[in-house]
Amino acid sequence: MVTRAERLADFTTDADPASQALVEVLCEDHVGTYLLPFLCRLTPDGFRNEQTGELIERRVVGWREPKPKAAARPR
Repeated sequence: MVTRAERLADFTTDADPASQALVEVLCEDHVGTYLLPFLCRLTPDGFRNEQTGELIERRVVGWREPKPKAAARPR
């Protein structure tokens, strides 16, 4: 199992993303850390779901640039 410190090491925790950047967001609650399944954008109000505009109401502990999607493997 990945430790909290190992999980946080993959994310920026001490700075905000560039203006208008789409990012992956790592949140934390009483159970542990989890990656949101959608991209977010930082606004003056906080991080928002890029597709719905909904404000993320969980504790955001880090962010990172989206990882490229793996190409489908030919059969």
